[in-house]
Amino acid sequence: MKIVVAIKQVPARDSQLKIAAGGRWIEEDDLTHEINEPDAYALEAGLQLKEKHGGEVVALCLGPDRAAQTIREALAKGADRAIHIEAEDLGSFDPLGAARLMAAALKNEAADLILTGLQSDDLGFGQTGPILAELLGLPHATLIMEVDVQGAGIRVKRELEDGWFQHVEMPLPALLSIQSGISKLRYATLMGIKKAKSKEIRRITPEELGGAGEASIATTRIYLPERAKQTQIFDGDPKEAAAKLVEKLKFEARVI
Repeated sequence: MKIVVAIKQVPARDSQLKIAAGGRWIEEDDLTHEINEPDAYALEAGLQLKEKHGGEVVALCLGPDRAAQTIREALAKGADRAIHIEAEDLGSFDPLGAARLMAAALKNEAADLILTGLQSDDLGFGQTGPILAELLGLPHATLIMEVDVQGAGIRVKRELEDGWFQHVEMPLPALLSIQSGISKLRYATLMGIKKAKSKEIRRITPEELGGAGEASIATTRIYLPERAKQTQIFDGDPKEAAAKLVEKLKFEARVI
C-alpha cells in the first residue's frame, strides 16, 4: 500500500506573533517552526497503516527551504521518502492553488491512500484536502477517527457532532482528512534520525508543475483582536437583575 501524507510547516504554537509591516501576514524571521499538528496525526495514521499492512509512506510538503526541517522530521519518524514543492511565498497560494500543485506532484505516484490533517494551524481553511480529492477524482471523507483496510477498500469512522460517529465503507484509492488527537504521536528515534539523512527528497518547483494559477482569494489585512471594556448596571430587584445578566451572558457574550 502506497500512502501519501501531506504535511505543512507552521509557526510553533508558543511563538510570540508580530504583524509584518505590510499588515498582510506575520513576521517570520525570528520564529521557530514545526510540523502542523493535525498533519502530525495524519502522518502517525499513515505510519500505523504501513506497519500493519506494509508498503511505503511518502511525505508531501509545499513550503519554503526551511520546510526541509519538517520533512526530515517526517522521514525520521518513519516516512520512506518525500516530495518537496519548493515555494517561498505560501501567502500567495489559496487552498485551490496549493491543491493544484499537490495534485500535479502526485500525478504519477498512483497512491492507494492520501492523508491530510483536518486543517492548518496558521490559516485554518480546512479546504485543501477535499479540493485535492476533487482534482484527483478520488472519493474522500473528513474527521476520520479510525481506518480499517478491508480487501480492496477501507472502512472509516467519522466523528460527528454531540458524540455521534459515522462508519463509511470506501473504495481505494481515496483521500482522508484525519482528526487530531486520535492516537499518541511518536517521537523520532536516534536511529530514525540517522536513516533520514539518506532518504530521498524529490525537490520540484511550482513552475515545473505548471504553476498554481491565479489565486481566487487573498488576505488583505490581519490585525490583533480589539480589546474594549464596557460596564453595564442592571436595575430592578436581584431576581430581575440576575435574569438580565444571564440573558447578556448567553446571547451577547456567549459564554454560557
